[in-house]
Amino acid sequence: QVQLVESGGGLVQAGGSLRLSCVASGRTFSSYAMGWFRQAPGKEREFVGAISWISVNIRYADSVKGRFTISRDNAKNTVYLQMNSLKPEDTAVYYCAAHESGNIDYVSGAKYWGQGTQVTVSS
Repeated sequence: QVQLVESGGGLVQAGGSLRLSCVASGRTFSSYAMGWFRQAPGKEREFVGAISWISVNIRYADSVKGRFTISRDNAKNTVYLQMNSLKPEDTAVYYCAAHESGNIDYVSGAKYWGQGTQVTVSS
């Protein structure tokens, strides 16, 4: 069983930055692929980025490439999402997810999800 807790969300002006964190419980965190997703009001959840269990493979949605960076610290059971040059359209609840395969190709089907953290970008 893995429990995920996100933090770091908040209100920021367009062009600003935020760093989200997702702390995982469990001793097997290092073997999991981790992903970040977001859901804006009235919209479906969408993929933001994912990182494989040893950080070899990283993938981003086109909408955030060059602005967002995903990283992980397995010693701290934590995955991060550094968000720069934020835009109003980045406003959403951000969720992290964990897939036991360690493979980012499957992270959208993750069994474990956090409760989400709100990010609001004002224009």
